Amino acid sequence: MTTTRRSRALGIQEWATLQAEIVSCCRCPRLVAWRESVALQKVARFRDQLYWGRPVPGFGDPQARLWVIGLAPAAHGGNRTGRVFTGDPSGDWLFRALYRAGFANQPTSTHREDGLQLQDCYISAVVRCVPPENRPTAIEAKACLGYLKQELELLTQVRVILTLGHFAFQHALTLLPPLRPRPRFGHNCVIPLAEGRYLLASYHPSRRNTATRLLTEPMLDAVFAQAQQLLSGKPARPGEH
Repeated sequence: MTTTRRSRALGIQEWATLQAEIVSCCRCPRLVAWRESVALQKVARFRDQLYWGRPVPGFGDPQARLWVIGLAPAAHGGNRTGRVFTGDPSGDWLFRALYRAGFANQPTSTHREDGLQLQDCYISAVVRCVPPENRPTAIEAKACLGYLKQELELLTQVRVILTLGHFAFQHALTLLPPLRPRPRFGHNCVIPLAEGRYLLASYHPSRRNTATRLLTEPMLDAVFAQAQQLLSGKPARPGEH
């Protein structure tokens, strides 16, 4: 076996080990109880479906240069489908934008076997279990950060880290060498990092943000256009605030 093939096989094994560890995690009793109760109680529109009801690992291209980080799985989205952002309104916005920007092969994602493929993009969440009222505690977020750190180590080609929302932005900063002054969150804000990498921020495509038009589809498209610009090696465009 050549060195390249050996390295690729080792990388595949490391990803499989990490994903298995995430899926079997029971570190946070409150989140374990909640994710399982949601999976049993369901909602009327999904009452005939078998819910995932476990922690949700990241997914996408292991050689991705773009890494998208969200908050946590949705109660009847990722906690149902087993894939973050799949099957919920936030995901509807995200996957349409990814498709328009050329990072996804289709604009919709409804279940794990729907044929969705990400190109040059990997998607994760800070917290891997659905939290009550979408609000994980600081202790719960800290318990999950080790998984995000391992993903960062395995995503060796990443150049742009796109955080969806203030929560993801703040926790992504903890994975990076300290920046002075500490960056402030702002929509389409670009923070240069070491080794030619960038941290990019966006409002989260939550139902509240999209319904109030704090975030519009052109605004989300602008963020992915910014990501493409950064990946091409061209100067960052002025951010929206």
